Amino acid sequence: MLTVERRERIRRAYYIEGKSMRQIGGELHHSYWTIRAALEGAAVRSYQLKVAKPAPVLGGYKGRIEELLKESETQPRKQRYTSHKIYTLLQQAGYSGSESGVRRYVGRQRRERKRPAVYVPLAFDPGVDGQVDWGEATVKLGGEIVQVELFVLRLCYSRKVFAMVFPTQRQECFFAGHVAAFHHLGGVPKRLSYDNLTTAVRQILEGRSRVEQAAFVTFRSHYLFASRYCTPGQGHEKGGVEHGVGYVRRNFMTPLLAGESFADLNRQLVAACQADDGRRVDRQPQPIGVMWAEEQPHLRPLPADFACCRSEEVCLTPYSQVVFETNRYSVPVDQAQKQLVVKAYPFAVEILTADQVIARHTRCYGRQQDVLDPLHYLPLLLERPGAFDHALPLRQWRTQWPPVYEQLLAHLRSRTSGASPEQVESRAVRHFLQILLLHREHPAPLIAQAISQAFAEGIAHLEGVTFCLYRLLDATPHLAPLDLSDRPALARVGGQPLNLAHYNQLLGGER
Repeated sequence: MLTVERRERIRRAYYIEGKSMRQIGGELHHSYWTIRAALEGAAVRSYQLKVAKPAPVLGGYKGRIEELLKESETQPRKQRYTSHKIYTLLQQAGYSGSESGVRRYVGRQRRERKRPAVYVPLAFDPGVDGQVDWGEATVKLGGEIVQVELFVLRLCYSRKVFAMVFPTQRQECFFAGHVAAFHHLGGVPKRLSYDNLTTAVRQILEGRSRVEQAAFVTFRSHYLFASRYCTPGQGHEKGGVEHGVGYVRRNFMTPLLAGESFADLNRQLVAACQADDGRRVDRQPQPIGVMWAEEQPHLRPLPADFACCRSEEVCLTPYSQVVFETNRYSVPVDQAQKQLVVKAYPFAVEILTADQVIARHTRCYGRQQDVLDPLHYLPLLLERPGAFDHALPLRQWRTQWPPVYEQLLAHLRSRTSGASPEQVESRAVRHFLQILLLHREHPAPLIAQAISQAFAEGIAHLEGVTFCLYRLLDATPHLAPLDLSDRPALARVGGQPLNLAHYNQLLGGER
């Protein structure tokens, strides 16, 4: 094919340098027809096949292929003819050619039959519409590369986006993402658009009718927004948030977002969303932040927060635990009851008796794990100190507590007296457990500091540790002594020797 550079050289030689077509052909080694085509226009014309290429084997079956393609359009979408199926049908009719030739012809026919996708440009009013979607993302959590679920809510008028990551797409995470987004936006859009996700939709009916999950209807009723669902397979109906998920991944989470916890990751995402307010979206008159300030007053006001949790009645096990999603969570032995309620939030699990929360744990998304709080078992160990060395919650705790705790336990064992070694061990362990019980009301770093001070002052026992702890908690300010160097008479006050005769004077009534 003649390149644009060669075409230009031909045209310059003819029109500017005044050379003949014969002379140009001799110098540039082009045919007459090539030179003539270059002189007719500077634009390169695409090659068009004027006569169809002969297909001696397939030619007689092209009509049959077109009939099958037309029939396929009337069949269910997942049961239409594939190229391979068309090839096998042609073989049965006597076709002896290759399958690749059939595939090429079927592909060409389908491209010609397919109508280009076209959409209507849309405009939105402030405060009316928002779109919600989930996506997957990779982060560095606690030093490990993990995959998380990315929740994104995007306002259609201002294009303001909110993003949050969760361990899963369960319904309680779905609700919590909404609540956090509403707080970030300062209100609730009047309508939200979704895919047909199972956390909201129980059954898809004809058209846009849906049977929704009862919990989602309750959530929607609490915030009084309307829901709209896309046609299955038509993601363009909420293309704004589809693009928003990709934008968040590429701009807020590249390079990999890193944090020690989900709370840390989500703080970084909120900061990125706030910084994004300065961006101006293509064909928008103002930056996102300016348009959001215009849109925010049109949002619905926020009601009281919805409890984004899953509730389930559970029974207490003989080990003062409850089982939820195959994992076992501990319950305080001195508050345990036979029937309890578990409330599972995205990042926490609460255990309740009546309306009182008696235990709270970090939620575990593994399987068959033990999530134990050693403080829950201390009252029982006080009754059974012989189980101290073998108690699983204490063994887990001992791998993490400061070395001064082991030093204190050894010290108590060495200074405790008793009639037998068993009595000595029992008393020492009980004293140590009573010190550990201080963790129920005071932070661990403060208790470790109190134990260290008790050792430094030679009072490393229950009363001494308690005394040092309360002294650390005392908020009374320590005042510097007064400078009385310019008043020597006052400087001697409080330093003179005691004279007990003064008391006798008071008792005898002497002045």
